[in-house]
Amino acid sequence: MDSVKQVLFVFGTRPEAIKLSPVVRRMRQACPEIAARVCVTAQHREMLDQVLDCFEIRPDFDLDLMTPGQTLAAVTARILTALDPVLEREPWDMVVVQGDTTTTMAASLGSFYRGIPVAHVEAGLRTGDLAQPFPEELNRVVTSRLAALHFAPTEGARSNLLAEGTPEGRIFVTGNPGIDAVLSVAEALGQGRLTSRDWPWLDGRKLIVVTAHRRESFGDGIEQICGALAELARRPDVQVAWPVHRNPRVCGPVTERLGDVPNIQLLDPLDYVAFVDLMRRSHLLLTDSGGIQEEAPSLGKPVLVMRESTERPEAVDAGTVKLVGADSCRIVCEATRLLDDEAEYCRMTRIHNPYGDGHASERIAALIGRYLA
Repeated sequence: MDSVKQVLFVFGTRPEAIKLSPVVRRMRQACPEIAARVCVTAQHREMLDQVLDCFEIRPDFDLDLMTPGQTLAAVTARILTALDPVLEREPWDMVVVQGDTTTTMAASLGSFYRGIPVAHVEAGLRTGDLAQPFPEELNRVVTSRLAALHFAPTEGARSNLLAEGTPEGRIFVTGNPGIDAVLSVAEALGQGRLTSRDWPWLDGRKLIVVTAHRRESFGDGIEQICGALAELARRPDVQVAWPVHRNPRVCGPVTERLGDVPNIQLLDPLDYVAFVDLMRRSHLLLTDSGGIQEEAPSLGKPVLVMRESTERPEAVDAGTVKLVGADSCRIVCEATRLLDDEAEYCRMTRIHNPYGDGHASERIAALIGRYLA
């Protein structure tokens, strides 16, 4: 057992779990020389647990740090303090983190303090503006400065890292393992190996699926989004479904503005399987999420991104997504076009997804194994 390498995956939110779970499973199946263990901070408790159940992953360490109303400073300090004993207790050969969360940044910093190499999955995404998205852009930049291995999803992300002086030999274009996850779950749903819930309100109308939770959207942005959806819902051929984030600055105004609007279903947050099922049944998606910009094109669904900028420009360049901002007029205009213009709709659905082919987790596991050999 002395030759077995110890690798710790650290994550705390649903998006991290979605994108790292396929890597954990692949490493456990194909890399017997590596002991892949999991530590969760539970930065988002309930939504995290749903994904762990879906992928049948039981954490080796559960820090259970979520508290109501936690500030960024408080959660960062708590992650560093609670994670340090875990980093100290084993001779870890590598820590693996994903994306741009507070957990990602804090785990990278804590590993750096302990002299443990960090591998960063989904490395190199940039908007160039530390305020958008906030605080994710800063988290990405800090993590990149601390990482030993950078798994970039695209050539564009690789170019961003090279421009910042990251050594070329430490950057690997792998695709995004989130695509592995969504394709696997969608296939299992289609074949009946996974079951979702009943959607009694789905009756053949064109389904618009909505998510919005970014801090940049709070206030006027959420109001603009609600106004756009209320207008779109007047169409007799449209059904809107919005799994509403539990943050009071989102669910409060959304429930007040749209709670009684016909043709709009405000849902509780969905587990991952149910949300993939909803995505595959949709006509189009409106979102300010990063992951959905990657996932939905894999299912052949157009995406309108309700942000002014994105760290995923490849999708914009390819034409699988469009930026519309949190602007009511732009949202309505572009959504109406996709509802009425069949040629434009088909053009967006047929474009190759630039974020991966469903085999990113295999590449990442192999590269970690090679680094540790």
